[in-house]
Amino acid sequence: MTSNAIVEARILLDGVKVATTGAPTSQIRAKKTFEADISGVGAVSATVVFEGSNAGRHWEALGSLDLSGTGSASGALFHDGPWAAVRATVTAISAGSTLTAAMGF
Repeated sequence: MTSNAIVEARILLDGVKVATTGAPTSQIRAKKTFEADISGVGAVSATVVFEGSNAGRHWEALGSLDLSGTGSASGALFHDGPWAAVRATVTAISAGSTLTAAMGF
């Protein structure tokens, strides 16, 4: 079966170097993928949590990625559930590393 669905992508965090929470972005489609990548010199590591909310006041964890490697690392996860808004939170990142997180839907 061929799908004619248009896949869109949104950057949730771009060039993050410290633990932070990104701005929420609206997204009502159920099926979505989240991905994150980190780069730096030597050992790199980070933890990023993807969160969803329907009212923007209470955020629920949809999944998390623990990234680690030498020079770079990446990971992805799939979530099948509608949320009015999603965001990404970096809870830990190694010094000298840069992280980008995105969502596809």
